[in-house]
Amino acid sequence: MTHTDIITSSHNSKLKDLRRLSRRRERERSLRFVAEGEDLVRAARCAGRPIIEGFRAAGSSEGGEDFVEVAPGVLAEVSSLGSGTRVIGVYEQRFLHAPVGPLCVYLHGLSDPGNVGTILRAAEAFGASCIALGPGCADPHSPKAVRASMGAIFSVPLARVAKAADLPGERVALVAHAGQPLGELEVEQPLTLLVGAEREGLPQEVVNACERTAHIPIRSQSLNAAMAATIGLYEMTRVPS
Repeated sequence: MTHTDIITSSHNSKLKDLRRLSRRRERERSLRFVAEGEDLVRAARCAGRPIIEGFRAAGSSEGGEDFVEVAPGVLAEVSSLGSGTRVIGVYEQRFLHAPVGPLCVYLHGLSDPGNVGTILRAAEAFGASCIALGPGCADPHSPKAVRASMGAIFSVPLARVAKAADLPGERVALVAHAGQPLGELEVEQPLTLLVGAEREGLPQEVVNACERTAHIPIRSQSLNAAMAATIGLYEMTRVPS
């Protein structure tokens, strides 16, 4: 690649499109999203996710030969990371037609994209088959959620769900200080673990649609939603001693 092939202006149309993809409305319209950094691009490749378009800092060996080279300072201007990045990939958003078992996690009203991304990471770690997103959930393809997922956005299936009745298997509502202690619950897959927002929790009508209610025994009033989901996944996959 010659110097004339390198993008040297942040006003380039391709880079303008990258900036627009950081906005929710544009992501919803185009059904694409951006992943920044070597680790995320590598995770996409390992998961077999095709890249739509790739950009790398000029002189970097990251990405591939088909990545467009961009002057490092210009790429940093486009990046949503404070320290900039050496590689950016654009990918297709993917959603299942319906959530699947044997182990699904349903999220309701989680407005923090960082929590959604962290739960994706936990779902990958514990082998969950799906993350189902209910009303009020943050966009899992937002830059913050994608970073927090640490690449799990490419390997954990996502689905959108309008009502709890559409969730697979036995439904277990995680509710603070209610029901059985989660570690004492005897459940069999397929099942769905339902997690609500940190302050509001799950709406009563969602809890009423579940076969079981359980809680994580703690001394304080509540847990961060991502922590609660992670503990819940651990308990749902723990092999009894």
